[in-house]
Amino acid sequence: MSKEKQLLFPFAAIVGQEQMKTALLLNIVDPGIGGVLIRGEKGTAKSTTVRSLAQVLPEVEHVKGCMYRCNPKQSKRYCPDCAEAIASGVKLETEISPMRVVELPLSATEDRIAGTLDIEHVLSTGKKKFEPGVLAQANGNLLYVDEVNLLEDHMVDLLLDAAAMGVNYVEREGISFEHPSKFVLVGSMNPEEGEIRPQLLDRFGLCVEIHGEKDLSTRTEIVSRRLAFDADPIGFTESCAEETKKIKDSIVEAKKILSGNFPDKDLIALASHVALYFEMEGHRADITMVRAAMAYAALNGKEKASKEDMATVAPMVMSHRVKRKPFEEVVFDIGELRTCIHQFC
Repeated sequence: MSKEKQLLFPFAAIVGQEQMKTALLLNIVDPGIGGVLIRGEKGTAKSTTVRSLAQVLPEVEHVKGCMYRCNPKQSKRYCPDCAEAIASGVKLETEISPMRVVELPLSATEDRIAGTLDIEHVLSTGKKKFEPGVLAQANGNLLYVDEVNLLEDHMVDLLLDAAAMGVNYVEREGISFEHPSKFVLVGSMNPEEGEIRPQLLDRFGLCVEIHGEKDLSTRTEIVSRRLAFDADPIGFTESCAEETKKIKDSIVEAKKILSGNFPDKDLIALASHVALYFEMEGHRADITMVRAAMAYAALNGKEKASKEDMATVAPMVMSHRVKRKPFEEVVFDIGELRTCIHQFC
């Protein structure tokens, strides 16, 4: 384990906030879920939890030396350099390394996010010269945006579009360039500092609301662990090594279970039933519920998702999609959800 990772508070040692941890792990198991938005008051370990994921992220195969870390199994999504090498008969070498948590600075400009085309270089040489941005670094990794609600709407749109399509497309003065940019998007925010437009909110696959722990013993344990980590980061991290490995292994095993696994008709029908009952618009909620339920089942070593799996993930899928009036705070009714699910035949 690298020193950099040792200085991160261990994911395995985080007390409570089970829904947040589950939402993050589900997106690692199946990036197709569409990312997660974490909403909560300050001091609730949002950033600490996301950054600590670096310790449990699985290893992935990618093209050696490629700045975009192209996936060798997805030749249709090669960057221009890898595509050109293949076309000229070069055999690409690959290597295996862990996924990374890439952070987007809140002060980042659009050029810093998407990258820039050197127009003068194109005009003088006839060849494209592209300076990669954060979306290039994010390919095949997890992209974390803290205080995502403070980003300008068009920048959030840019991130969500790239995450959904798996491609970053840049055009300047009629000249275009594109490269693969498939990543897990994680955003965190404090609602007291401003909200996100509903249109953008809906495009996050999952959303979790977190609050400070009210239980005395739980709060005491949180403080004790933090102080123990601050006193001896390396020793504390090593004490969590076995549990960290267990989490990492469960992610790898879940990915194997999901590979080639297709949902049965009953699971799809249940998701649609729940979505209709709660008046979800479009089909994004149905699809996300199916994927999340399957990922949750796989994370628990099961090949087939159950009603209970659906009941666990559905609030994370629908809570931010429930229709609400301006300034109205909607509390998602878990009891009503369970009744709806168990009434389904």
